[in-house]
Amino acid sequence: MALELTDEGTTEYVSLPSGKVKYNVAGSGHPVILLHGSGPGATGWSNFGPNIVELAEQFTCYAPDMPGWGDSDPVKAEDRNHVQSALEFMDELGLEKAAFVGNSMGGATTIRFAVEHPERQSHLITMGAGASGVKLFGAGDGPTEGIKILLKGYREPSMETMRELVDVMSYDSGDQRDARAQARLDAVLRHPEHATNFLAGPRPARDFPTEDLLAGIPVPALLIHGRDDRVVHLENGLKLNALIPDSRLYVINRCGHWAQVEHAAEFNRVVADFINN
Repeated sequence: MALELTDEGTTEYVSLPSGKVKYNVAGSGHPVILLHGSGPGATGWSNFGPNIVELAEQFTCYAPDMPGWGDSDPVKAEDRNHVQSALEFMDELGLEKAAFVGNSMGGATTIRFAVEHPERQSHLITMGAGASGVKLFGAGDGPTEGIKILLKGYREPSMETMRELVDVMSYDSGDQRDARAQARLDAVLRHPEHATNFLAGPRPARDFPTEDLLAGIPVPALLIHGRDDRVVHLENGLKLNALIPDSRLYVINRCGHWAQVEHAAEFNRVVADFINN
């Protein structure tokens, strides 16, 4: 039976060199760090709430709002370094080694962390993560459909835009469409400085390791990707699977960019089995 957990009831704060970070923590057992994706109103809980309540039965789950998101301190685009922030987070909380679970931007951080600090990462798990280099099938000249709407959400935060965001991130928005859109809108309006900083500069190139660095990752990897992802095309998962030596690709049909939300029960089962076995 899933634990009865809430955002407020699991919230803690920690001061890092990168700034003050809000995070959710629950459970006991092997530490699992869940890193949210980008987008207006994204937080650790909004990305992983349904997963924490299940995974916390077996693991100690940590879901930080990364610097520049949620209720954590703002950060300029040029100063944002989520790999360094994740390392500081582990050091401050005394975590010697942890499994990393990252969605989209969080997946990029998870992969980069495996390149720079493999001795601190027991498992590499991504959902909808991007890969560097030439794309053959996805958007090759400019942002994807999903990224365009994501940027619109930062520039024009409204309930209508957040509904568009939820729709493009999902294969089927379901009956939680308005609730998720409202939560996103509330979060982005609460911290408009995050939107300003995000739009002010491009994503750091360090977020996407080169192919030779991917080929050197020693951490066992589980790459989960939605077959119908309109934000980060499936070919990114195929490429990562081809390059990361000890990796397996798990593709879900009728699934968009938020595999952990749309297929929460399956996601939780597969992730728990991968970490345990």
